[in-house]
Amino acid sequence: MAEFAYNRALQALAKHASVDLDRVLAGACTPAWEPVVYLADFARETLLPLTAGINEERMEGTPAGRTFTLGEPSTARRNGYVRLWVPVTEQTARIGVLAISVQEADPDTIAQAQLLGVFAGLVVAAMMRVSDAPRVRRQSRRMSLPASMQWDMLPPWTIRVPGALAAGILEPAYDVAGDAFDYAVDDGVIHFAVIDGMGHGIGSTVLTGLAVGTYRHARRAKAPIAQIHTAIDQALSARYDDMSFATGIIGTLTLATGHLEWTCAGHPSPLLLRGRTIVHELDNTPSLPFGLGTGPPGVHSVDLKPDDAVLFYTDGVTEAHDANRELFGLDRLTELLAREAAGEQEVEELLRRMVRNILDHQEGDLRDDATLLMLRWDGP
Repeated sequence: MAEFAYNRALQALAKHASVDLDRVLAGACTPAWEPVVYLADFARETLLPLTAGINEERMEGTPAGRTFTLGEPSTARRNGYVRLWVPVTEQTARIGVLAISVQEADPDTIAQAQLLGVFAGLVVAAMMRVSDAPRVRRQSRRMSLPASMQWDMLPPWTIRVPGALAAGILEPAYDVAGDAFDYAVDDGVIHFAVIDGMGHGIGSTVLTGLAVGTYRHARRAKAPIAQIHTAIDQALSARYDDMSFATGIIGTLTLATGHLEWTCAGHPSPLLLRGRTIVHELDNTPSLPFGLGTGPPGVHSVDLKPDDAVLFYTDGVTEAHDANRELFGLDRLTELLAREAAGEQEVEELLRRMVRNILDHQEGDLRDDATLLMLRWDGP
């Protein structure tokens, strides 16, 4: 029976704020050996080792990539031993994979390795508060200043709670500026927001940062969404006198009932996915964008059915265009959503595949930020 010595790792972590995680895990995972933690890069294209000097792993066509995209253990038999990969999770968000070598990948060993993956994720999350190493190792290429600032304000890629989840993704990951998403769960409610600040570069990032900061401040004060909407509008209009604005949607999902409410500030209508096949726009008469003095917003609502999902997106998705100036468009987006949802993969992988399609349409060079946020309600 495999019994990994977590107490050794805990003792090491209690002594130092920043540690060599692979070395700590090496002392914790006897009778396994050669642990390597890989973190997904910001574009979710590559798995990069936390320790320098080790080769990266691609998402496509590798056991490591399969473990990350599917959230399931993978194995490969080597000369007399087995290489085992398990997910690394930060809270409920999958952020990478852990590879270890074992004599045999029996069910108990796999279960112990999965616990070690959870442990590794907790350590990485703690390290990121005191060390730049995890952040630097996740960059597969140079990141712009606006993108770096934007990533610092984003929540984890996914939050899961009993009966529901929220997940977000944005591109171009290394040069994003202006788009942001946010969510939090409290007292049986998922709170969420998608913000798209006008313009590009630092100015757009600062504008969006003010909108997100105001959203969080009002949300934490327990304000209803109409008041949060007004607070964002007033914060932007008070700071800017040049007609600067942001579009966006803010809302709540009540976990016990599936009741979804939102307000809209000049933003595209959300898409409802039902039964993994039917996609249609939700009724979404918008107010003017944040910062233009809109007054009290209209509050929209819908009662979701179990397994319903709702996709929120910024206009950089539908307005992405190819070399012939053909827009990606709403029809293509709804068809893509229905097709990918029919594959029944995890929501994180569904969003990753959708973004890859949008990038392919624009030949890998988005002219505007493209953000997707999905909520799924599984039932009470």
